[in-house]
Amino acid sequence: MKHLHSSLSLLLTAIPIIAHARVYGSIDELPNRDYDFIVVGGGTAGSVVASRLTENHRFNVLLVEAGPDNEGVLEIQVPGLLNGINSTYDWNYVTEPLPGLNNRTIAYARGHVLGGTSSTNGMVYTRGASDDYDAWARITGDSGWKWDSLYPLIKRHEKWVPPLGGRNITGQYDPQVHGYNGNTLVSLVQSESTEFDRRIIQSTQQVGGEFPFNLDPNSGSPIGVTWNQNTIGNGERSSSATAYLTPEIRRRPNLDIVINTLATKVLPVDQEGFSGQLDMRKVELAHRSGGDARKVLTAKKEVVLSAGSINTPHILLNSGIGNRTELSALGIQTIHELPDVGKGMSDHPSALSVWNSTGSPYPQPGPEALEQWKESRTGPLTNITFSGRPFIWTRISPNESIFEEYGADPSSGENAPHIEIISMDQGNQVWAFIILLTPKSRGSVTLRSSNPFDPPVIDLGLYTHPFDAEAIRIGASYAARFFRAPVWSDYITGLVTPDPDTAPREIFNEVLRSTAGSGSHPTGTAAMSARDKLKEGVVDPDLKVKGVEGIRIVDASVIPLIPTGHTQAAVYIIAERAVDLIREAHRFG
Repeated sequence: MKHLHSSLSLLLTAIPIIAHARVYGSIDELPNRDYDFIVVGGGTAGSVVASRLTENHRFNVLLVEAGPDNEGVLEIQVPGLLNGINSTYDWNYVTEPLPGLNNRTIAYARGHVLGGTSSTNGMVYTRGASDDYDAWARITGDSGWKWDSLYPLIKRHEKWVPPLGGRNITGQYDPQVHGYNGNTLVSLVQSESTEFDRRIIQSTQQVGGEFPFNLDPNSGSPIGVTWNQNTIGNGERSSSATAYLTPEIRRRPNLDIVINTLATKVLPVDQEGFSGQLDMRKVELAHRSGGDARKVLTAKKEVVLSAGSINTPHILLNSGIGNRTELSALGIQTIHELPDVGKGMSDHPSALSVWNSTGSPYPQPGPEALEQWKESRTGPLTNITFSGRPFIWTRISPNESIFEEYGADPSSGENAPHIEIISMDQGNQVWAFIILLTPKSRGSVTLRSSNPFDPPVIDLGLYTHPFDAEAIRIGASYAARFFRAPVWSDYITGLVTPDPDTAPREIFNEVLRSTAGSGSHPTGTAAMSARDKLKEGVVDPDLKVKGVEGIRIVDASVIPLIPTGHTQAAVYIIAERAVDLIREAHRFG
């Protein structure tokens, strides 16, 4: 059955190639034509860049995607089938043994399909705090990255839609902070609030103002208890592929899309650029399945790397752009030394608190749920969880000793939360995922070998800084306090995981390191920095790779400080600004 399911999915993904004739199945099918821009990576950012640039009929664009097409893949379309997405659509990366996790390795999901991780993620839509973006502006010296400067682009990419079925969502979001004419569909869940949801909201009135209700997490000030918003519209997942690569857009004569194609490296053109720097407008392409066949294409204007926080540094390093010593050790000639490539990676570490409760497990959706979805795009499969739609965002109190013990507050400002708490009702248990949004630990992406088909070495660096474990313990303590509100007295019966308030710190930390995981929100591996810091960071505030010409990076790798929210919204915002920067750079030619 599994093989039949896989074969059916692959058959369905082939249909758009016939229907649209602008999506090519391999490099062998590509026409001989010139491209102004070659966008490497058809993920969250790359699909936006290719779509927006081809709104100008003068720009010819090639979008290169390593994975298959997204169209016709049922488990990608249906939100409730999230956990059944075939491994074909994932890079199937595994981290190195992580010292901060007792040398455990963890699977590290990254989308390997048009739409990238926006086609495979949990569909949570949170922009983070306005202070996050203002910090980017301070770090880069570019006011264009401030929240207020980006706000028109935030609304440009979003299309808020009411949930199908017409339930009343008044008081669950702020209409003023959303866009209504953009591409990415954003909504609240279709189903009515559950008893568990209502208890969460009621708790905000019983805990002394520590966890206030917040009308909308995407106002720029997310702290409080908020209703979760998702990139779901009309009962379906809204990815960058469905939002920005619609059938109409795919038919544009100035857009070509090639799938199943790996970009192995970027190369310099024969002559130097106008500034005397290397001009990196060539891309070497290969069949995703491997082999020696290569095709080298040259962009007339720019190469845009949008391969993501893992694969963008992997491509740069394979191209000889990175740390000279590390490249030489693998026999790779350094063509441009840029030591920070692949360094400084941030991710959101997570841990789980569990309580027993008096409820009963929820029934799993059966075949009839899928039939309902197919007929009307309604029913339980339009949701990604059965309950627990309200999220909790909170700051660590300045009275905690953590800042005295482990140094300055790493958050971007006072409206940025340190902790996110995602609670779920499992019927006979209550789960709370404790997520640290402001980690001090840093990881890296490096090369395993000089073979571009070998997976990169992914070291998340989780819990290598002691601040992070202590912050998670404090977050678990805050969650325990929240669930001690009177409204839970007849539902929660006892804590299963170590009590963060009474367990010795070493015992709590040992359990944490044995069980904790990652939010799968990698950022910063090709980070932005100020223009005058030539060897610090990887790109300048215009997202151009420092010290070379012709190549720009547009994805989460450029983020200099991880946002205090799930990262897909921030990547959409980066992509929209990148489009404006590229258009401005080439408005006269």
